[in-house]
Order: sequence, then C-alpha cells, then structure tokens
Amino acid sequence: MNTTATVAFGGERGGEAALTWGQRHVWRALPRHGRGRYFLNCPWVAPVYGKRDLSEVLDALRRLIERHESLRTIFADTPSGPVQRVARRGELVVGLEDAGEDRPLERAQRIADEMSKVIFAPEDEWPLRCRVVLSAGRPAALAFAFSHLAVDHVALGLLGADWRRLLRGEELPPAGWHPMDQVELEATPRYLARSARSVQFWRSALERVPLDLFDHPPGQPEDPRYIEVTMESAALTAAARLLAQRWASSTSGVLLAACATALATLSGRAQAVMSLVHSNRRDPRTGAMIGTAMQDSLFVLDLRDGGLAATCRAAGRGALEAYKNTQYDPFAMWAMREEIGSRRGRKPDLDAFFNDRPGPGGWPELPVSTAAEVAQLAGKTRIQAGLSWPEIDIRVMFYLGTAHGVGQLSLIADTAYLPRGTVTSMLLGVETLLVRSLSEEPAALIR
Repeated sequence: MNTTATVAFGGERGGEAALTWGQRHVWRALPRHGRGRYFLNCPWVAPVYGKRDLSEVLDALRRLIERHESLRTIFADTPSGPVQRVARRGELVVGLEDAGEDRPLERAQRIADEMSKVIFAPEDEWPLRCRVVLSAGRPAALAFAFSHLAVDHVALGLLGADWRRLLRGEELPPAGWHPMDQVELEATPRYLARSARSVQFWRSALERVPLDLFDHPPGQPEDPRYIEVTMESAALTAAARLLAQRWASSTSGVLLAACATALATLSGRAQAVMSLVHSNRRDPRTGAMIGTAMQDSLFVLDLRDGGLAATCRAAGRGALEAYKNTQYDPFAMWAMREEIGSRRGRKPDLDAFFNDRPGPGGWPELPVSTAAEVAQLAGKTRIQAGLSWPEIDIRVMFYLGTAHGVGQLSLIADTAYLPRGTVTSMLLGVETLLVRSLSEEPAALIR
C-alpha cells in the first residue's frame, strides 16, 4: 500500500497582504514560546462518515483547502513587516496509515497529537498536516495538525461543519470572508479607533496594577519545567451550575471568579491581574472566517469582602469590560507596554491566562440540586497529568472545558513558581471553594 497521497488544489484567489491583528498576535507569540512553540499548534480529528473511497475523501479535502485561503497560506518576515502569502495553486502530501487493531478515531487522535508536537516552519510549509487513517482498506478518519496562524478554536468548529457537508458531496457557496479581507477591514478608521480605545483601556490599568505576577522570585524548576495538570470533576460542574443560577451569572463567570481568587490568594494579593483569551468573533463576517481572530483581553479583579458572590458579580462586570477592549493592533499594544515598562522600571508580567473552551455540547448538566449531593460528588474527582513543554511563555493558564460529561479544569504552570503539588492544590481549591459556597456564608471563604 502507498504510504502517501498527493492532493493538488487550485483556489479562486491568491495574493500577499499584511497580517491580521489575530495573526500578528500569534506571530509575536511563536518565538516567545521558544522550544515549546508547538504549544500553539492545533490538533484536530475529522471522522469519515459512511463507507467512502479514498478518492472521495481526498477530493473533499481538496475542496476544503480550495474553499479557505488560510489553509493555503504561508507567512514570511519582510523588511516592512510580516506578511501572509496566499497561494492559488499547490500540493499537499497526505500520509496514509492503517488503524490496525486500534479504533480509527483513537488512532487518529494520537497521530494528530504527535504531528502537533512538531514545530511548523511558516515560511516553507503549508499551515496544515494531514494523515488518513484506514480501517479495512477504507478511510475512517483524518488526523490534522494546524498552525495557529491559520486557525483558532472557533475556526476548527467551522471546518468541522464544512467537512461534513463536503464529504456528502454538497456544493458549498464560496466562503464570504478571508484573512486578506480582514486586513482591509482592520485598516479602516472605525477599526483603528477601536484599537486606540483598547490600547488606552490597557494603559489605564497597567499604570496602576502590580507589574509582577508573584512577589517571590523563581525557585528551582522541575523537569519538565512547564506542566499541565487536569481535574475532571462532577462536583465542579454541579456547583458552578447551581451557583450560576443562584447569582444570575454564567458557569464561566463563576469559574473565572474562583480561579482569579485562587491566583490572588496564592500571590498574597487582594487583586488578580489576568489575560482572558477571547475569540473576537462578534462581527458576522469574522464569525464565519477560517483564520485566527483571538486576542487577549486584560482583566483586573479586586477580591470583595462579600465573598465569592460579590467577587463573581465584579468578575462578570470586569470580563465584559475586558472583552469590549480586545480588538486592537498588537503592534500598537506592544509599543504601549514597552513604554509602560520603561517608565515604571519593570516590563508588565501578564503571563496569567484564563481560556474558556467549551465542548460542542456546552457545559454539562448533572441531576443534582442540593449542596449535600454536590459534596458527595467531590469523591469522584480525578486529577491527572497532562502535557508538558520544555519552554513556553506562560506562568499560569487556566483552561476550562468538558470531558466525559463533567467539567474539566486544567492548569498549565511554570514549576519554578508553582510546583506540581501546588498546581494540584490550586485545582482542588477551586472545587472546594465552589462546593463550600453552596452551603456556607461566602464572606467566610475569602480570608
């Protein structure tokens, strides 16, 4: 059996343009992650529905690449700044691999994860890698690794919808919006004014907040230095839902308040300064774009004497204000941050993140309604080691998602500041804070 196949594609448009704001955000982040910059790669698995021949599957893949310009784009640094170069025509070499005795989707997921651990060469390589997993001689799943310069979490969901329709042989209308179109939009006076407002919002905060995430210096890091620990918790899910209903909030808002509380408590401060990862997809045109639009928003939260309920309400207001100021030219933002650092004698440390990435079914619901029932669920909580990296530009990152019908909260940390035991304690502390808030006076919890 051949181990590769070649997909030749020809799109409607090619060209060169500057980077979008979302692409600029990723472009700068890549070298800052050093040897761990594969952290920004995106693994993805696409099932093959029904009994399809390899030619049918490869044809659907061809049409997907032709439809979306970001999938046939390379990126280069030039004397005038980084650019994207969209190719009208090209070829993608696709690997072929038999699933053997493994389940095809599980094999595909492992392959996608493996491909994602290899750093992309954006100037010389298409921003996607692909292998077809075969079962009984037929394609059963496709494993992908994407560069974050080409897609974000929302774009993967959009690609999934396109993939299902293309595999059925449907004729899709041309995609209405591409990154090169977004570049033109972001150069308009309206968007430049939006950027200026966002930069000023960040400036006003950075002139007054602590510029160090932690007061203490780094200790001896573990090996590997940067780790992920994941908690799967039914108690977290149930408590967050019940508290959100009680406080007229959202589960994400409740968990943001709890995570910010845990971070501020650990740092010994009454204030948490974090970066919220935001999709930036409010414009309907950008909402349907296959590309990367996400940027960070600045979130400052003062812990409240009224306990978690008051902190949660403040977090909701703060998050809305932060998200309103998330669209900006990263070049202008970084120049401002350098200016603040020079004036205050210390570069701002904004390496604490909160990223809410719900699963396709949203936040799960569990059939529990009382504090006592939630407390019993805490005994089923699972803590497990996740990925690790030799080097990334992150001190702390909370990931909120779902797994196995329960809430999943992951914490990525620099062990020079947060040893593995501390990371585990922080995750369990978030769960405990929420569970106890169902039955105790919230004011007694924040001390």
